[in-house]
Amino acid sequence: MRWWVCVLLLVVSLDVRAGEVFLIPENNPKPVYPMALHRAGVTGMVRVSMIVKADGSVSNAVIAQSVHPELEEASLAAVNQWRFKPWTVTKDQPAQIIVVAPMEYRLDRDHPFHVNKELERLKCSAIARASLNIATSSWVDLPVFSWTRSYLTHSLSPTQLPEEKRLALIARLNASVRSIVQRCSAHPASRYVRFLPEEIRVLL
Repeated sequence: MRWWVCVLLLVVSLDVRAGEVFLIPENNPKPVYPMALHRAGVTGMVRVSMIVKADGSVSNAVIAQSVHPELEEASLAAVNQWRFKPWTVTKDQPAQIIVVAPMEYRLDRDHPFHVNKELERLKCSAIARASLNIATSSWVDLPVFSWTRSYLTHSLSPTQLPEEKRLALIARLNASVRSIVQRCSAHPASRYVRFLPEEIRVLL
């Protein structure tokens, strides 16, 4: 999978003693980034508030902040499976604590540091080889297109590329994938960027 969901737990006290509970994850699956949103370039932060009880169970998970309903669903589906190592309730360790889990949905895992330079150098022959023996509908998920979406999302500032335009360019890229792969297969010595839509090529 070429996406990244970053999860970091923040403990919020139900009382002043709550900060003394050290949560140890026992079963904490990451959210599944919805494929359609990943392909469309939808990113952002979701914060889930929940109660963790002394037996390690999680309850009352609710969305505290979100950027998209489907990311909310993915986040809650994961959190509702979470379990932590139980602890003994004492005067210093309460029976339950409130936890906030920020979950950041990003596209740039496995993204080369200078991804635009990598894309500029990439030969069509590599794309032609990568597309062999996989369904045409899966070409959109080839690393080269994931890297291009990631570059448009994480390497340019909002002043350079406003959100509405960024999403429109990613939609244009996705719509061009089949043509790009076919043209690369016909011209393996060419570079990938030659067949990118002009409005994307000028940004590399």
